[in-house]
Amino acid sequence: MTTDNETTIKESPLAPPAVPWAAAALDLVFSQENRPVANHSVRSWAFARLLRDHLDLAGEVDESLLFAGTVLHDLGLRRGAREPVRFEVDGADRAAEFLTAQGLGAAEVDKVWEAIALHTSDGIGERRGPLSMLVRAGVGVDLGFSTDFVTDEHAAAIHAAYPRMALGRSIVDDVVGQIREVPERGPLYSIGAALARERSTPPHLSQLELNVAASRWGE
Repeated sequence: MTTDNETTIKESPLAPPAVPWAAAALDLVFSQENRPVANHSVRSWAFARLLRDHLDLAGEVDESLLFAGTVLHDLGLRRGAREPVRFEVDGADRAAEFLTAQGLGAAEVDKVWEAIALHTSDGIGERRGPLSMLVRAGVGVDLGFSTDFVTDEHAAAIHAAYPRMALGRSIVDDVVGQIREVPERGPLYSIGAALARERSTPPHLSQLELNVAASRWGE
């Protein structure tokens, strides 16, 4: 499958890395995730790459692993995912399976697994090296946090290629819907449990949705 945005991205400075599995990774995401979540995954990559360059970390983070960690970070929200583990771990497992099948070594796969598994863990991902930090930060920037380093030009190009499509509501819908079917996907103190709790009480809106809506990017 080829996404509608493939040509646009190839012509932009935010093109995917030149690895043979890049297209397959995008195909996996766009075929298994809801479109708003898939778009968020690719935008997270674009913002993570911009932040890497802003922080002058290009020599410390492998381009292909940063691509994998961001683009694949929400595979746990794929349609039909019901394994009895929190969605971050499920997504990390699915990403590891994909990357192993593409021939990546165990050490590389483990770095991506850790970055994805920790991408909602405030204060932990940032302490596990530049890859985990950038994956978590790229996701956060797309949710509207710490966006000051992003120019209006870059933001407009990224959002034109991959529109937001009610991102906050879509992500929370997926997370909470899974937990209601499989409670083990939202263990106590996880972000999933917090979102499910907030959605279960008036006004039935999570703080994440409110934060995204009020952010620089909006929904």
